[in-house]
Amino acid sequence: MIQNAFRIIDADYARDIAKLRAVREPVFVLEQQVPLALEWDALDPECRHVLALDANERPIGTGRLTPMRTIGRMAVLAEWRGKGVGDGLLHHLIGLAQAAGWPSVSLHAQVEAIGFYLKHGFMAEGDIYNEAGIPHQTMTLDLTSHGN
Repeated sequence: MIQNAFRIIDADYARDIAKLRAVREPVFVLEQQVPLALEWDALDPECRHVLALDANERPIGTGRLTPMRTIGRMAVLAEWRGKGVGDGLLHHLIGLAQAAGWPSVSLHAQVEAIGFYLKHGFMAEGDIYNEAGIPHQTMTLDLTSHGN
């Protein structure tokens, strides 16, 4: 088996909620101290979710596309960071947005992650603001020219 092997799949919110929780709650609620009530929102059932699974089918990362054409809830378990999981999740979500015909997609990047998103072609917009007590920056990717 290849060490650090993982795959990205489209998830079904109702079917895969336990797997989504297994990533989002350790990352956002435990590590980053986001209140549980803020982590899970009314948008979740309306979103397209993706999961990164390790070679044993355990969830190691997640993200979502919202109906407002945003990427959100990008999270990778600590032991998997720096191993390409975030890149894989982001590429998959961008592909879904392109397949849907969206002209652009935006996100609220934690300030610490701005460089990650810049590397993928996102551009920063506006001022830094607090969201759930964490500094964020709005970023947008033009999908009409991305990947061309």
